[in-house]
Formats: sequence, C-alpha cells, structure tokens
Amino acid sequence: MSTQVEPGPAPQETGDVVHRLSTLDRLLPVWIGLAMVAGLLAGRWVPGLDTALEAVKISSVSLPIALGLLLMMYPVLAKVRYDKLDTVTRDTRTLVLSLVLNWGLGPALMFALAWLMLPDLPEYRTGLIIVGLARCIAMVIIWNDLACGDREAAAVLVALNSVFQVFAFGLLGWFYLSVLPGWLGLDTAGLDVSPWMIAGSVVVFLGIPLAAGYLTRRIGEARRGRDWYEGTFLPRIGPFALYGLLFTIVLLFALQGDAITSQPFDVARIALPLLAYFAIMWTGSLALAWASGLSYERSTTVAFTAAGNNFELAIAVAIAVFGVTSGEALAGVVGPLIEVPVLVGLVYVSLWARKLFPRGGPHRGPHHGPASDVPLSGKARS
Repeated sequence: MSTQVEPGPAPQETGDVVHRLSTLDRLLPVWIGLAMVAGLLAGRWVPGLDTALEAVKISSVSLPIALGLLLMMYPVLAKVRYDKLDTVTRDTRTLVLSLVLNWGLGPALMFALAWLMLPDLPEYRTGLIIVGLARCIAMVIIWNDLACGDREAAAVLVALNSVFQVFAFGLLGWFYLSVLPGWLGLDTAGLDVSPWMIAGSVVVFLGIPLAAGYLTRRIGEARRGRDWYEGTFLPRIGPFALYGLLFTIVLLFALQGDAITSQPFDVARIALPLLAYFAIMWTGSLALAWASGLSYERSTTVAFTAAGNNFELAIAVAIAVFGVTSGEALAGVVGPLIEVPVLVGLVYVSLWARKLFPRGGPHRGPHHGPASDVPLSGKARS
C-alpha cells in the first residue's frame, strides 16, 4: 500500500534530540562504565562478597540482583500508556517480524557465531548459545526508551518474548545443543532446564514490575489526572530506573570479577562473537523493519528487542545447570559486559538513523516524541 508521507527530519534534528537529554542520560555510557569497574573491583577485593550475594535467591537469581532488576523495570513500565496497547497488537507486521527475528534468526545467528569463533572452547560456546536463546525481557525497554522507540510496542513485544520464553527456551536449548550439532557432526551438549524455572523468572522480573506499573498509572491517573501523572510523578520516579540499572551491573560484575580480571584473553575470545552478534542482529533488524515500511519508532523497537538478550536468565540457567564457576556461567557474565556498552552506543546510532525514516508513516507509533519527553532519568535538560 502506498502512502504519501512528509519528508524525513533534517540531520540536525538528531543532534537536537541528544542535546535535549539530561546530563544524567547523556553520560549514561560513563555511568555504566564506572559501574562495571566498581563491580569488577568489588568482586576481586571484597572477601566473601560472592557468598553474601548468593545467600538468598529469588527464582535462581541473587536477592540483591533481583531487587535491582525490579527497581530498574518499574519506572519504565509505569511510563507505558496501556490504553494504547491495542494499536500495537493490531499491527501484525510488527508482531510477526519480531517473532521471526527473536525466535528464528537470533538463536541461529548466535549458534553459528559461537561455533565459528569458539570451536575449541566448548564451555564458552555453550554459554553463548544459552545467551542467544534467552531473548530480552528487561533492559531492552530502557534502550528503546532512550532511542525514542515506541514504548507501547516495546511493552507488547517484551510480553510476547516472555510467553515464548516459557515454552520455547528448553525446546530450543535441546535443539541447538543436542539435535542440530548431531546433524552437523559436531559435539553435543545437554541442557536440562525446567520450564518452571523459566516461568518463575518471567513472573518475577517482568510480571511484578508490569503489574506495579499498570496499577500505578491506573490509580495515579484516576486520582490526579494524566497531566499530573506524566508531568510530575513520572519525572520523580524516573531516575530510579537508572539507579537500578547501575546497581544491577555492579552486582553482576562483582559475582565473577575475579574470573573476568584473571582471564582477560578468554574474555576477549568470548567478546568477539558477542560483538558480531549485536552488530549484525541490530543492524539487520532495523534494516528489515525499515524495508517492511515500519516507522522509525516501531523499527527501533523491533531492532532493540531482537538484538538484546535476557542475560539474567542466561546466567541463572548456566549456574543452575553447570555451576557458578563454570565456563558457561562466565560466558553469561561477559554477555552484559559487551551488551550494555554496545547497545548504549546503538542508541546514538539509532538517533542518527532517524533522519533516514519518513515522518508520519502508516505504522507510526504512539510514542514519537524526543527522548527528553520522559528520558531514563525522568528529567529533561533545562
């Protein structure tokens, strides 16, 4: 179907979007880098920290990390306009494209890269394949928000990934670690993962903050109105998403700080296929969405939901099946070491690519304002 649209934005518009971000948001890569360093140092120099962090768990994940994830997710999900979700669910083009990318191309690409680049390191290779099977249900909402993607579409696609994760993770793990390598004459590895463990992870790390965000918006708008909710309340709670993100990163890197700092060459070997994966997956997804006629907002959301991975689940599965000191667990921890800075960088690439998209297309999402509308920190630059 052909539709007349307005010309794309001038190149300087992207610069304006970045400039209008708060100082807190514009320096996000710096804060994340500092959080990584702090976590690595804490894991190496604070005795007994790993034991303390692992003392209490929620759904196979350390309690402090679980609290950080919940704190990270709640403000972002409180921003979603749930009354607009029907505009996303009716867009079958976006839904089908996301499903194909997440559950068809994504795991297959990680499998291929792991075998091509780590043929002699079976533990790390298996860990990367597990990362590829764990589709993103958490941080992708933050990257999408910073890149001015469609917030409502992100919520729907994350929910869709969550449902598929419960049913597909174990099956795909069996296929990519046992069946497909056997067909190709390669070494096989087992993955015995309970679907209840995956379901529990989804319920805790998505279900709780999603319910809290939904109830907060419904109650807040009913009592004080949408203008107050979005103009006063959201900016107040917005910074806690960033605080939760940084807190989670510190703890994740603290858990394997010694392994990361004492095996730098192994970390570099693991990093190479991850870098290739994120670059290929994000660029290819954005290009396919653009070619499909989706708006910038929907295309950006599709790209980030396809490129991101649920490293929390991958780490939990690797630890549960292979042990906390295993190579599979180390590969899972290296995942966010590479994913976080790369996807932060792709936020800025996405904002630059905004000028390549026409304005006002038929699939333009409801959230199309600049990132400064409700940035991650909740504050626009004054």
